[in-house]
Amino acid sequence: MLCFFFKSSLYPGLEFQNDFYKSCNGPPLTLSPQTKLWGITESISCHPSPFPGYLSLSKVVPFSHYAGTLLLVLAGVACLRGIGRWTNPQYRQFITILEATHRNQSSENKRQLSNYNFDFRSWPVDFHWEEPSSRKGSRGGPSRQGVALLRPEPLHRGTADTLLNRVKKLPCQITSYLVAHTLGRRMLYPGSVYLLQKALMPVLLQGQARLVEECNGRRAKLLACDGNEIDTMFVDRRGTAEPQGQKLVICCEGNAGFYEVGCVSTPLEAGYSVLGWNHPGFAGSTGVPFPQNEANAMDVVIQFAIHRLGFQPQDIIIYAWSIGGFTATWAAMSYPDVSAVILDASFDDLVPLALKVMPDSWRGLVTRTVRQHLNLNNAEQLLSGISYPPPALVPEDIMSNRGNDLLLKLLQHRYPRVMAEEGLRVVKQWLEATSQLEEASVYSQWEVDEDWCLSVLRSYQAEHGPDFPWSVGEDMSADGRRQLALFLARKHLHNFEATHCTPLPAQNFQMPWHL
Repeated sequence: MLCFFFKSSLYPGLEFQNDFYKSCNGPPLTLSPQTKLWGITESISCHPSPFPGYLSLSKVVPFSHYAGTLLLVLAGVACLRGIGRWTNPQYRQFITILEATHRNQSSENKRQLSNYNFDFRSWPVDFHWEEPSSRKGSRGGPSRQGVALLRPEPLHRGTADTLLNRVKKLPCQITSYLVAHTLGRRMLYPGSVYLLQKALMPVLLQGQARLVEECNGRRAKLLACDGNEIDTMFVDRRGTAEPQGQKLVICCEGNAGFYEVGCVSTPLEAGYSVLGWNHPGFAGSTGVPFPQNEANAMDVVIQFAIHRLGFQPQDIIIYAWSIGGFTATWAAMSYPDVSAVILDASFDDLVPLALKVMPDSWRGLVTRTVRQHLNLNNAEQLLSGISYPPPALVPEDIMSNRGNDLLLKLLQHRYPRVMAEEGLRVVKQWLEATSQLEEASVYSQWEVDEDWCLSVLRSYQAEHGPDFPWSVGEDMSADGRRQLALFLARKHLHNFEATHCTPLPAQNFQMPWHL
């Protein structure tokens, strides 16, 4: 006769003791494989856990019940939502239009689709970066890695790039990468932060509806060479009586700006055709706004304007506000045939701005991080590799130092002889003026003869051609260089006294000066 006692947490009231048994007048006890497995399982489940109360079977089973119930509830909600959509005639009509647009992207289908507001990821791609026929098989076009950017020089030139040096630099490079891809990018482009976009969504939807309904705007999705989808809005004024409508203004927004509520309002009020686009990671655009992605987006936007919208480069104006100056100056460097570049409240280089707001003890880390991952080198791009850059107007608060530096670098690149000691000193004096009255006083103090300045510049251009830099002023008196320097500074910079976030009024949206 065999007697067993079972004990199981799964079955209260049954006891099992694998070390105790009674055998009455029979052979030694032999446990079956199933009984052995049961005993081993029970011994494991009763073993003390480093996480008491969480890993025992008595806790796992109720948790699985809760998880299953939650999944059933979610599945039920999804089914109810699907049934509600299927029984909604407006939603069925929307799905019909969306599917028809994916099959045939006609203007009528696009017009009907623009009447609905939905997740932009479902919007069909309107323009592909490889679409222009001139780029197929061309070496000059962008690759899938991206368009060409100016790369910063090594911090320590002449140092042998040995394996030991690479190992020594590795911790700093890892730290810079982590800072740039976490805190740095979000500080530089707060508009890419999800919570900010959610807070602004009602305003963005209202601005988008205004552009579509009141301005007959046409929304489009562009696919850049890095795979990012760029959200754009085009307002065509070529069919109006406004002569400015024949020109297209491509707007580059600030670090928290969107085309729905950004600087596109200024050229729109001035009567121009306008193409606005959102940074990668902003609203309907995908990706993250690093310099390479920004340049890739700008490239596909310009290609879209030329090859799909039908504007010639000579009819395209690049208008940028604040941090948008990076993509605007990249366009000036890469597309020197564009008509003009207008920089509103921009800067020359990001490093001085970043050092200004960070502790001095972080100087090395900040400089390295910006140069390697967030190198917004506006002035370098504006002046690099261009024999004849488009005229650049810099509307800026006259007391903003970085805007002043951008102007000085531009003038020194184009007119190095004029911007020698005397010319540089008098332009700085003019920039330090605190009011328009004081500016006029400095200008009149040196008795600038504008007719004489124009004749000198036109004579030089007729003799030597338009390519910059010019050597005009080489054999000129100090007084002549001062007059010419002030004249050029006043022609290149328009002062609009306002705060940084104040939109530029339409009456101040002026085309750059042409000789």
